[in-house]
Amino acid sequence: MSEAKFDELRRRLAEISDLGKTMALLAWDQQVMMPARGAAIRAEQLATVGRIAHQKFTAPEVGKLLEELRDWSEQQEYDSFEASLVRVASRDWEKASKVPADLRAEASRAAALAQPVWVQARKDNDFASFLPVLRQNLDLCKRYIECFEVGDEPYDIVLDDYERDMKTAEVRRIFDYLKEHQAPLVKEVAGQAQVEKRSKTFNLEAQKVFELEIAREFGFTDDAWRLDPTVHPFASGTGVTDIRITTRYFADRLEGLFGTMHEFGHGLYEHQIDPALERSSLARGVSLGMHESQSRMWENLVGRSMPFWRRFFPRAQELFGDALASHDVDSWYREVNAVEPSLIRVEADEATYNLHIILRFELEQAMLADEFPLEQLPEEWNRRMWEYLGIEVPSDTEGVLQDVHWSGGSVGYFPTYALGNLISAQIWERIVADLPDLYDGFEQGDFAPLRDWLREHLHRHGRKFTPAETLERVVGTRQIDPEPYVRYLREKLAGIYGIPA
Repeated sequence: MSEAKFDELRRRLAEISDLGKTMALLAWDQQVMMPARGAAIRAEQLATVGRIAHQKFTAPEVGKLLEELRDWSEQQEYDSFEASLVRVASRDWEKASKVPADLRAEASRAAALAQPVWVQARKDNDFASFLPVLRQNLDLCKRYIECFEVGDEPYDIVLDDYERDMKTAEVRRIFDYLKEHQAPLVKEVAGQAQVEKRSKTFNLEAQKVFELEIAREFGFTDDAWRLDPTVHPFASGTGVTDIRITTRYFADRLEGLFGTMHEFGHGLYEHQIDPALERSSLARGVSLGMHESQSRMWENLVGRSMPFWRRFFPRAQELFGDALASHDVDSWYREVNAVEPSLIRVEADEATYNLHIILRFELEQAMLADEFPLEQLPEEWNRRMWEYLGIEVPSDTEGVLQDVHWSGGSVGYFPTYALGNLISAQIWERIVADLPDLYDGFEQGDFAPLRDWLREHLHRHGRKFTPAETLERVVGTRQIDPEPYVRYLREKLAGIYGIPA
């Protein structure tokens, strides 16, 4: 009887998964291919599918099945598909059932309508035109938070959506450590002779060729992946064999390459989930912090390493000869790892990136608490940019309007970027210990050992375990530890700037 009930639960959850993936496809199309005038009808489509998915998942019948299967599932092996699905779906149902379907639909509609407004406001440097949709999204976020029992930190509710079981106080503790140890490191490097950067021009078509060649050596295949341009890069897809990553290109720098490697890391995580988990609550990354650890790993720990550039710099010279004529691999390695406080988060170097996240983390809490009129958000943003990075912000396009997240109502998302940075260093220490020939392989274009290690130890499990359980299985501890990341940064920058290691 229990097996029949489990089959019924799995059937229902498969339908809900299909609806979720359909929403992902609609959202991907909106940002990559949809004509601009399609925004209004796309908002209604997303709202409709989101409402149906929410109603199906929070239906009393699903709650009853989960309750009836609880004792049976606890008798199964903890690692089994059956136990994991009931455990994870029960937790998801408990949280989702507190939220009215109409509120979910309203939030989906508002996000879809806000996205093109943000695109235009960013283009026009016009925060005032974005303010009404931002205000609406924040109001919806506050209504969402009110659906739950709120303790001392309302931000805990939205943070949990992206990093399960993580608390605001713990993030604050980690970020205080970074401010204490990472900010002084940035200032220490600033006192040294800076890496010289010359103006360059990189042919856009050559960039597309170069990025695809690298992505294919990493593991990108044309039968399961897509790479497309968009305003703000992201990764999406409809299943383990339908991975869609996006990028953008710049004529004066190769930042698009690092964005592509970043999104490849996200895509690989989804691609290497055990196919047996497909069409279930388990078939995606366990948290955004863990997801970000994978993207930052491929972007930085791989893509900014010397072995990587020993492999690919000769090809870069073939494609961008004039731009790189004055470089050898050593000078290019120093340039792509140079520390230079900058305006744009996604283009920030490894040493300053986390400071961009701390700024957003603090602003989100302040906005939810109504600590200042929302009209003053650009001024608050600019003040913190000066405080943390010593940079004056010349425009809202390069300031408060640079990120897509608030147009989509994604409050609570930003901290996971910095948490992912830290997790990536924790995992990397384990990887290089297990794979002593890893860097030699990079120089030969062999990235399979890294892919295979990640599949075995992390990717294949999907959401079977909590983020803390997953981290413990990979590195031996449940705690996100900022120390390995700071240690990695100091050792790397010591070789470039001559500071003490």
